[in-house]
Amino acid sequence: MNMIFAVQKHQGSHLHYDFRLEVNGVLKSWAVPKGPSLDPAVKRLAVAVEDHYLDYANFEGNIPKGQYGAGPVMVWDLGTYTLEDSDNVATSLANGELGFVLHGQKLRGSWVLVRTRNSNWLLIKHRDAYASSEDITKLKPRSVLSGRSLSEIKSMYNQ
Repeated sequence: MNMIFAVQKHQGSHLHYDFRLEVNGVLKSWAVPKGPSLDPAVKRLAVAVEDHYLDYANFEGNIPKGQYGAGPVMVWDLGTYTLEDSDNVATSLANGELGFVLHGQKLRGSWVLVRTRNSNWLLIKHRDAYASSEDITKLKPRSVLSGRSLSEIKSMYNQ
């Protein structure tokens, strides 16, 4: 079964990427400070944060000052994912390891989320045809929805 995933580039209190997976009608979410890496040797910290509504996967704009997460948000990648070794995402997450295959515009192939402690996880790319040492966040910095940069989104939606 295909479920949606989204990666949103977000300039809140600090620049980070929000990695989101559809699970049981919501988007389970992790803040990834340095963004995803296509290099299997690089393990990216992913801190579990609150769930979001499914519709939020397409949100691009400015979160107003004074609200939680204030700042510009772009849809950096969007697509679907399938499970690798399990048929139950919630159980795999509860057990601390989830293997999945991304079918995105920028991120593709096999990945795993592994819990290290508390709300800290690691987002790791598996070795496959989509693995690369190139920095995908620098190579493809623009929104998959609008083609805009984060600064263009900020100025466009700034009141």
